[in-house]
Amino acid sequence: MGLGLLGRGVGDVRFLAEQGVHLIVTDRKTSEELAPSLAALEGLSNITYVLGEHRMEDFRDRDMILKAAGVPLDSPYIEAARAEGIPIEMSASLFMRLSGIPVIGITGTRGKSTVTHLIHHVLSQAVDGEVLLGGNVRGVSTLSLLGRVREESIAVLELDSWQLQGFGESRMSPHIAVFTNFMDDHLNYYGGDRNAYFADKAHIFLYQESGDTFITTPAVFARAEDFAHARGVTFSQNIELVDDSVIPEDWAVPLAGAHNRMNTACAVLALRVAGIADEQIRAGIETFPGVPGRLEFVGERKGVKIFNDNNATTPEATLAALEAVSHEHNAVLIMGGSDKGSDMSALMARLPQYAKHVVLLAGTGTDTIRASLPAAAVHDTLAAAIDEAFDIAEDGDVVLFSPAFASFGMFKNEYDRNDQFMELIRTLP
Repeated sequence: MGLGLLGRGVGDVRFLAEQGVHLIVTDRKTSEELAPSLAALEGLSNITYVLGEHRMEDFRDRDMILKAAGVPLDSPYIEAARAEGIPIEMSASLFMRLSGIPVIGITGTRGKSTVTHLIHHVLSQAVDGEVLLGGNVRGVSTLSLLGRVREESIAVLELDSWQLQGFGESRMSPHIAVFTNFMDDHLNYYGGDRNAYFADKAHIFLYQESGDTFITTPAVFARAEDFAHARGVTFSQNIELVDDSVIPEDWAVPLAGAHNRMNTACAVLALRVAGIADEQIRAGIETFPGVPGRLEFVGERKGVKIFNDNNATTPEATLAALEAVSHEHNAVLIMGGSDKGSDMSALMARLPQYAKHVVLLAGTGTDTIRASLPAAAVHDTLAAAIDEAFDIAEDGDVVLFSPAFASFGMFKNEYDRNDQFMELIRTLP
């Protein structure tokens, strides 16, 4: 259920088809919209496609439903399958259940990508077995990683709230769980209910057992305790609370910003729990190149530094980016996009402290803040927004692309927005 265009669904389908499974692939997108994904699956004869719609009969008398991230919480098709006792699975949780290898799972409103890739980077240098990277990673089918699993393997999975629904269905949690932070996000999906959002996130720790470890901040742990208590759950796993004192003072942390120091501290604790020595952790941290689209320094043009923070889809993330790169009010900020129900008031109040100029991209979210930025022009193309930013920026300034909103509307998805930005920057005169 849900083929999509990001490559993860394609990989899941191909893997299952190659095992000889008979598949019905259903997606509300049409065959024209899904053309790149369908082309990647050409030649596989054991797939029936139902596109442009879902049909109730396809969700009955099945051995398993594999659902994609983002399927509505109240999907009548999933409810019908569940009522018949049909297993509801998701790629990452099914991988964990079948692989039998240690899994480090990372979630959080912000920082999960950086922590995931940092842990993977250090482990890849420090251990002999293959370190598998999956979950919410572009183009990676987590389920297909089963073909690479060996006895000595370990998996590092970035898990968003949707993917963690699968862990809730399976009533299991990663062996080492990292929960970086919790802020308002995806409230459009959760009907404005931040408790429902947290409930999905909570699956990262809720089913851990004795011997497992839960790593998080004191603030998240306080909320987790209340959540667990309300459900009669007692913590039996090890608890590690993180702050930036975890990192020795003489270690160099190349990632900019106080938020990235906390991200690094989360990774350090997880790596120590995984048995990695401090000297190996330090070596890995100091050689970590960062993650594309996460406060990524992409170059300099005529004395203007350029940062791509495409994956900042919340106001808190954009504010953290401004704090990290703006010095003496020298940032030209490109922001705007599709509304997710986030509270923008704190960002709007502090923008003048960091940004000398703001350039807006059109979208439903942008419409909610235009009154707060009456002097800011709104552009219907990213190219026009970039042109204005560089017309304003001077030697010593920073151009920061940090949208604070979702990508839908002007772009297919956040990856499309990232790719367009990087291509436009590459072709600047």
